[in-house]
Amino acid sequence: MARYRQEKKPKKVVNKENQGNKKKQTSSNSSAYAKFNYSFLTIILLFCLLQVVRSAFINISKVISYNAKIVQITKTRDAAKNLNEQLKDNINNFSNVSGIEAIARNNLKMSSEDEVLVIINTPKDEEKQDKIPKKTGFLKHD
Repeated sequence: MARYRQEKKPKKVVNKENQGNKKKQTSSNSSAYAKFNYSFLTIILLFCLLQVVRSAFINISKVISYNAKIVQITKTRDAAKNLNEQLKDNINNFSNVSGIEAIARNNLKMSSEDEVLVIINTPKDEEKQDKIPKKTGFLKHD
C-alpha cells in the first residue's frame, strides 16, 4: 500500500512575466559587477603606471648625480697623478747635489762659502694699514 501512496508535491506555478524580470535583474547585477571589476582594475593599473613613472624619475636623477660624482672623482684622480709626478721629480732632484743646493738657496735662504746673501724685506700692504692710527672714542672740543 505504500506503493500506491505517493506524496504529492505542490506544483510550482511559474509566471512568465516574472521570469523575464529575473533575467533582467541578473544581467544588470552581472553588468554592475563587471563595471566594478573594470573600474578596480583601471585604478590598479593607474597606480602601477604612477609607480613606474616615479621610479624612472628617481633613477634618472640618480644617474645625473652619479655622473657628476664620476666627473669630480676623475678630476681629483688626475690632480693626484700630477702631484705624484711632481713629487717623483722632486725626489729625483733631491738625489742630485745641484737640486739640494737650489732648494737651500730658494727656500731656506742659504748661500755657499764664497757668496754673500742680501735679503731686503719690503712691508706688505697689510702692515702699512696697521701703522695708520685708528680713531677711537670721542673727539675733544675746546
